[in-house]
Parts: sequence; C-alpha cells; structure tokens
Amino acid sequence: MSTHADRLTHLRAQLGADKLDGFVIPLTDAHLSDYVGGDAKRLEWLTGFGGSAGSAVVLADKAAIFVDGRYTLQVREQVDGALYSYENVPATSTSAWLGEHAPAGGRIGYDPWLHTRHWVEAARKALGETRTLVPVNANPVDKIWADQPAASAAPAVPHDMMFAGQSSAEKRTQIAAALKAQNCDTVVLSALDSIAWVFNIRGADVERTPVVLAFALVHADGSADLFIAEDKVDDAVRTHLGDNVWLHPYEGFSTALTALAGKRVMVDPERAVAAIFEALIGVDVVEARDPCVLPKAIKNATEITGTKTAHHRDGAALSRFIFWLSGEGPKGTLTELAAADRLEGFRKATNQLKDLSFDTISGSGPNGAVVHYRVSPETNRTLPPNSMFLVDSGGQYLDGTTDVTRTVWVGPDAPPAEERDRFTRVLKGHIALARAVFPSGTRGSQLDVLARQHLWAAGVDYAHGTGHGVGSYLGVHEGPQRIATSSGGQPGTEEPLAAGMIVSNEPGYYKTGAYGIRIENLVLVEDRTPTGAEGDYLGFDTLTLAPIDRTLVDTSLMSRDELRWFDGYHARVLAEIGPQLDGDARVWLEAACAPLDVHP
Repeated sequence: MSTHADRLTHLRAQLGADKLDGFVIPLTDAHLSDYVGGDAKRLEWLTGFGGSAGSAVVLADKAAIFVDGRYTLQVREQVDGALYSYENVPATSTSAWLGEHAPAGGRIGYDPWLHTRHWVEAARKALGETRTLVPVNANPVDKIWADQPAASAAPAVPHDMMFAGQSSAEKRTQIAAALKAQNCDTVVLSALDSIAWVFNIRGADVERTPVVLAFALVHADGSADLFIAEDKVDDAVRTHLGDNVWLHPYEGFSTALTALAGKRVMVDPERAVAAIFEALIGVDVVEARDPCVLPKAIKNATEITGTKTAHHRDGAALSRFIFWLSGEGPKGTLTELAAADRLEGFRKATNQLKDLSFDTISGSGPNGAVVHYRVSPETNRTLPPNSMFLVDSGGQYLDGTTDVTRTVWVGPDAPPAEERDRFTRVLKGHIALARAVFPSGTRGSQLDVLARQHLWAAGVDYAHGTGHGVGSYLGVHEGPQRIATSSGGQPGTEEPLAAGMIVSNEPGYYKTGAYGIRIENLVLVEDRTPTGAEGDYLGFDTLTLAPIDRTLVDTSLMSRDELRWFDGYHARVLAEIGPQLDGDARVWLEAACAPLDVHP
C-alpha cells in the first residue's frame, strides 16, 4: 500500500502529464452528497482525512487541505502537515487560496462533476486573467488510484406507503404544479435524497444513507425520466414506479440533458454540479431550489408517526447500552471500539435496524474533544475510570432516522467541578432551545444564541452548528433548515423553520486534550398557541428519549424552570421507554430518571 506522500507524488506526476499546474479535490460525488460511496472518497484516499466535509488543492510545490471548525483537531491527526497546510473554512476557501498561491500562467484543473457552478465562477474570478481554470474529462485522482472501488451495485427497493405516507405519483403532481407556476417544462434532479423521496425508492449505494445512485428529469405533466443502472431495477421496482416513469441507463443522463434544447428547465444551483449547467446548451435555464427540498423536510403525518416509533425503539436500545456501560465502564478495560460495537448490537437486537445513520462517534477523554471523531484501531482508546465518554450515534429504520448524543461520566468517583460546570452549561443551553416558543417565520440563526448563552457567560463556545435537519429513512443531515450562527455563509441558517421539520438540538463544549461534551436530541417543529398569542407560533417536541447523565449536573446552576424541564423529560423517558426494559436495566432506568430535586 502506497503512503499518502507517495500518492501526492504520483498525483503531481499525473498533473504534469495532463499539462496541469494544480488540481482541486473536493469530498463529494456527482450528486454533491453529504456522504459518498467508496469510489468517490478521493480526498480520503489521497490525504488520509476521513471527515465528512473538506477539500484539498494540490500544486506542483505546495498543497493545502480545507476543513471547518468541526475538524480542526481531526485533520491534524489524520493528515501529514509536512505534505499539506491546514486551512480553516470559512476564514479562507479553495478559490481564495488558489488566488494567492496558484502560479502565474498556471492551469488549474477541476472535475466539473464534483463542483457547483458557483464554485467555478468564484475560482475563475480568484485566478484572474493570467491563470486558467480547466475542466477535466477524466479525474487525475482516478487515473492513479489503482484499487479504486467500483460504484455500488446494490439494488433499488420500493419504500412502502406505510412509511412514505404519500405516493410517488402524488409527489410528482406537486412538482408538476411547481413547474407550471414558473412556466417550466422540466426540472433536473441530481440530489440522491430528492430522487429517493420523489420516487419512494431506497437503496444501499452510500454507506449510512439509504439512497440509490440515479439522476432524474421530472416534467410538467407529472411524468419522469429516471437514469439508473439497469441491474439495480427489478420487476418489483418497475411495477412500483408505474407507467409514467421511463427508465434509462445512468450513463445516459448527460446525453438527455443536451436533448432538452429549446425547453425551459429548472435547475438548483446549490444541488446540481457545474457539468449539468454546461450540458444544458440552448436551454432556458431557470435557477430555483429543487422542488423536493421543502416538502421532503416537512414531514407528513405518516412520517411523523414513524419517526416517533423509531425513536421509542432506538431510545430503548440506547438506554440498555448506557445501563451496560454503567457496569462495564468503571472496570477500566472497555475500549472505544468495543463500546461502539456493543451499542450497534443493542440496535441490531431490535431486528429492525437497516444500518447506522453514520459512523458512531465513540470518544473517551481527549478523543471526545474531537468533534467528529471516528474511532479506528489506530486511535482506539480504553475508557479509564473517572473520565468523560462521549457517544454520538444513530440508526436507520424503515420508519425513521435517529441521531443522539450522550456524554457519560465513567465513575466510580464523582466528576470534578469543572466537568460538571461545563456539562451543566451545555445542558442549560439545550433546555433553552428545547423550551423555545417563537413566531412563525423564525430562522435557525435567530435561535442559535439560546443554546450558547450560558457557555458564552463563562467565556467559552463550540465551533459547530447547533442543529441540522434529519430525513425520514434518508440522510441524517438534511436541509434546508439549520440552527447555527449566520457567519461563514453556511446554507440553511436563514431558512424559516416550519411545522413538520425535524432538527437536532446539540450544543457542546470541547476542551482540547482533555474531554468533550455534547447533549443531542432530535426535535420536531410543531404549532404552538401561547395564551394571548397574536399570530402564529411554533415550538419543539422532543423526539429522542434516553437518560441524560444526572451525575454531571450541577443543580446550583439550574433555574427552577430548567429543573422542571429536566425532571419532566426524564419522567417521560421512564414512562415511554421503561416498559421496554426489565430486570436490572429497568431498576437502573428508574434511578437514572429520578427527579433531581429529590436526588441531587
């Protein structure tokens, strides 16, 4: 196996052969996916970086890797600083860096199937008139990646109405209405979760996300063309799709785009790669949001019922794990990998788990301070007695997708004052957001401060968003909604929250080299009617049900209302999760859910 230094050397040699002076490597695929298949993990193969968001630029004499605040520690552990400089997003960007470092007269290559048109425009502007941005037909990383995995051959499967709650024909009729409203003939769909949602199909082409590799064109009469590998579709899927969906080879998508000449076509510039726009020659392009995005985010009654059922099942599995951890952790022999495997085992024991919703973050002590830590045999750490353990995990079930984080004190001694202070401040922020009532039209950026206020009061913060959208047996990260600061131009923070959306509530605190804290529940946006309300208001219904570690709570920092919320939440956990547990696990849960004002 070649080293990452060897791979960088080979790439530079390939760039020389291709008459390029540099190349940009993003972490995505032709669908701009959040998680990608093995064949698209070019950034990880080249650099060693295993996070879920990042990019790199390679020039003849220097290279850089770009990550946001979630990966500040991880990138330094996984990527050799002698090979790549570490660049922080949004303080800089690949295009800005190229503008500063690309050589005069240089030709900088990019794969148009892996970048948005906006990125291409920004990069061209940054490079100026003396340097050239060059689209490539064959990705040079693929040319040197000898053992690059093949694209997934997993089959597509129908997603039953008992889980979807709305037929594909009904969804296509809604899209057709949106097209007619803008006098469009067709919309291009390239986001995999949009395609899975509109056609009510699922797959296993991307780890942790049940989507199938495909492109689609949906037309103003409600019919559609679906571009998908032929061997992924059996008779059951053909019957499910019906007569108004025509099937074509996946590779035929580009040709089909050129055949749209003379049409008025809707394309989402945030979700369609530059190559799609370049292929639409002679087309009246209307730039607009993918019409699947908002109705997919606003869950219907069937999806809401399903996700609540999934969270009851998942909460019981997590509670069993925390009970098991309370006995095994203090022994000083449990490793992060073993803990993650055991938690997955509890979820598998439900006999309804289809997959994890992401790789479990199982971080002990200093590893918990790495926001998106991914445990490996090389980093695997034993949970020492009297330490913090952070576990962020989730499951994919046919009826819903879960995502939950718990931070647990591994005894036997009582936790130190600092850890209790920081945990309680995170908890107070979590409660403030969970209890929020806000006018219809409120955006995520307006709510974010609620989760940070008590940390700010102590002069500390966290370098990630507070909440992301979650799909219904789809992506664990789903737009358009997001709760985060509006700085940095992150998409979704200015999206108004709407009843039916699911979003995470996950403030945290991370002390480098020591420990990490995060408390995450998923919440459902729902209508609220405060007494005397003048206008429409919204609030959150907490979906996640599992104990929050009471030993880490400093009750002297808690207000009466916060204590009432904490005790009320745990009364609900006991009432709804308790019947699924028995024996010692049930006894433990009763103690874990006891009121704080009775057992401080």
